[in-house]
Amino acid sequence: MEPHREVAERSTTDEAVLCALRLAMGISIQAADRIGSISTVQLRAVTVLHQRPGVNLGRLAADMGVSVSVTSRLVDRLVSAGLAVRRSSATSRREISLWLTPAGEQLLRRYDDLRVGEVHARLAQLPADRGRQLLAVLEECVAGLGAPR
Repeated sequence: MEPHREVAERSTTDEAVLCALRLAMGISIQAADRIGSISTVQLRAVTVLHQRPGVNLGRLAADMGVSVSVTSRLVDRLVSAGLAVRRSSATSRREISLWLTPAGEQLLRRYDDLRVGEVHARLAQLPADRGRQLLAVLEECVAGLGAPR
């Protein structure tokens, strides 16, 4: 057993950030569980394919932070499930491009709708003006940080 190590205390700001991240992760996992037919990793791949239509395997792997071999098997499962297709790349005969199918787009829409609905339900627990302020700041942050849509 590892000896007890003292851990530096976090600031209240850092704790609030961690709580927000945990809340967002929990909402995403609950939405994935409600869909049931796809893993959270597969949902992440579907999201990247939506954001980057026609991406190649290497770029998908890099965007997901996993190896190309892991991504290749993941894409195999998405293709088998009818959620994605492989096409010859328009720029290189040695590459393939990856695209969501209409079923993949529909699944992502349902996943996102579940998550957004839960966030709005949580925000409804706040005073109305605070909820509006939080959403305005969130929109500003997303725009300023260049987050993918």
